Amino acid sequence: MALYQSAQFVDTWTDPEFDKIHPPRTVAPHSGIYRCVGCGVEIAVSEGHLLPPAHAHPHRLGTREAWQMVVYADHRPKLV
Repeated sequence: MALYQSAQFVDTWTDPEFDKIHPPRTVAPHSGIYRCVGCGVEIAVSEGHLLPPAHAHPHRLGTREAWQMVVYADHRPKLV
């Protein structure tokens, strides 16, 4: 589970992009934190970079290896 210290830097956002499941070694459509749907391990990936390949981390036999974005990293400048 992704953790954070200051709630002022995190918003709840409803978007179908969070529901998409991405196969291993596909290009990440957005920068953010992706969670393995099979075992729950989380990784940070920049937009345009490849998600980890199958067997990149340990899984129990029979679990699915695919990635789901759980945190979107917004690159737009913020007015303070």
